[in-house]
Amino acid sequence: MGPLIQQTPEYIRISGGSPLGRRGGLLAWLSTSLRLLVILAALGAAACGRSSPEGSATTPGRGGELVASLRSEPASYNRYFDASAAADHVALLTQARLVRIDRTTDTVEPALAESWEASPDGLLLTLRLRRDVRFSDGAPFTAGDVLFSFAVAYDAEGSRLAQTLTTPGGRLAVDAPDDNTVTVRFPAPFAPGVRILDSLPILPRHKLEAAFKAGTIGTAWTPGTPPGEMAGLGPFVLSDHAAGQRMVFTRNPHYWRTAPDGTPLPYLDRLRVEIVTDQNTEALRLEAGEIDMMSNGDIRPDDYARFKRLADAGRLQLVDAGVGLDPNFLWFNLAPPEGKAPPRGKDAKPWLRRKEFRQALSHAVDRQALADTVHLGAAVPIFGPITPRNATWYSPDVPAYPYDIARARALLTGAGLTDRNGDGLLETAAGAPVRFSLLYQQGHAVRERAAAVLQEAWRPLGVNVDLVGFDPQGLMGRWLAGDYDSIFHGVQGSSTDPAMNLEFWLSSGQSHFWNPHQKAPATDWERRIDLLMRDQAKTTDLGERRRLFAEVQRIFGEELPALYFLAPKVTLALSPRVANATPAPQIPQVLWKAETLAVAGGAGTR
Repeated sequence: MGPLIQQTPEYIRISGGSPLGRRGGLLAWLSTSLRLLVILAALGAAACGRSSPEGSATTPGRGGELVASLRSEPASYNRYFDASAAADHVALLTQARLVRIDRTTDTVEPALAESWEASPDGLLLTLRLRRDVRFSDGAPFTAGDVLFSFAVAYDAEGSRLAQTLTTPGGRLAVDAPDDNTVTVRFPAPFAPGVRILDSLPILPRHKLEAAFKAGTIGTAWTPGTPPGEMAGLGPFVLSDHAAGQRMVFTRNPHYWRTAPDGTPLPYLDRLRVEIVTDQNTEALRLEAGEIDMMSNGDIRPDDYARFKRLADAGRLQLVDAGVGLDPNFLWFNLAPPEGKAPPRGKDAKPWLRRKEFRQALSHAVDRQALADTVHLGAAVPIFGPITPRNATWYSPDVPAYPYDIARARALLTGAGLTDRNGDGLLETAAGAPVRFSLLYQQGHAVRERAAAVLQEAWRPLGVNVDLVGFDPQGLMGRWLAGDYDSIFHGVQGSSTDPAMNLEFWLSSGQSHFWNPHQKAPATDWERRIDLLMRDQAKTTDLGERRRLFAEVQRIFGEELPALYFLAPKVTLALSPRVANATPAPQIPQVLWKAETLAVAGGAGTR
């Protein structure tokens, strides 16, 4: 495993992967984009069946402070070198991109590029930059900063964005005819087109060029760096960071966005982000009014009843964000044992790589019972990584594994796994017990409970599962070392467009969790998915793209390198002080558009 994926307390983030709409789409091919936007508009309309934050109906007042919580903190303030959710939060607040994807509608909108046009073949984008835009320190923003940002992304050692910005055809060729124009040439047709640019926060060349040339840019902006040494184009600037306690962001005086009525944004003077690693503490602080929102904003099922009472009393706002896009899942270590340390080096558990074994485990799980037990009914059964919320790419024809213990036992017998000594447990032909470890995040209530339910579901089959809890760093360490049998966790940051998640689907991908960074496909089914995904990424016809990806999902569902069980329903909780929020179903559900947040009833501080 390479260093391109980092652990957060809640999720593993796919490098460059972004919440809903941050990546993916077809806008560069305009005829196709119109059809996609019709579908996505329907998706957005469906998502709007939720209550709105109370303050959103009034004209926001300027000034004041809101307080958010975050369950982790960044190792770097530079998103290029830290793929964690915390670093992504910092980037969203302090930096800007050429384009931005509206996470509620999945449509592209102008950002630092005020307009763009694509060549007839879709291979060349010409972007017109906003004039008179300045970094937070007052330095002018020009096309030179865009060229510099691409150079860092592609060439800096340890860049987390190099693979993200590389299409199946290769890297983008970027040029600047003048200070206000940027051209981007694709090496081959790439369906998402301009939307790939939402993955690139623009860096200040005047601040970081010397470090880039010296080879030290990866450590230039880390905790301990004086805030005055940093500059960005986002709505806020980091003004203080007390490690393990809080980060304070204050208004960027040079921010370039304005409200529809001409009011300079952001509305807030300050946004204070408290570091609260424990979910119980976080919920209690929200209940007590000490924080206004959770950056990892969806509430736990166990908290819903009391939060609903608080909402009925006017002390909280509850927002139904619908079915989520990023479910938890269980993946297996399918990497060949060669070169692994014992016991993996002895290939002690070859049956993990038998699809019949994995299919049997899937059949043995009663998904509705799992939803009722773990999520108190607030989840829908699924059988693959694409949830029904992603209507454009969801395929109802993926192989399903209904609860069927008899079928599960038959599959295990067919794989040569039977109870050979009458002790109720399965053994291999050599007499070795069928037993594997399941690693999970300790302290995460939903995942702990789900892991225990899975353990009990598989016990009647004669399959022993050892549950092993880790803190986030320990869990990541075992995964990176390949020292595990299975892991139950979550991926944050999927795009609605699968062509923007190639790190997951391609066998060479850094986020191909069960066997990443393959030099050549290890299996025939992975080779077939590689070919299908490359065709899918370059095809501009939406119907053909959907057909190809449906076949990818079918193959994935047949081979089952990972088991998917439920897509939780997402409910957000905000204090009554929060106005003008634009909630989305993915993290950070509210802070993705922090410049429009305001204090209800006008300016104020705690």
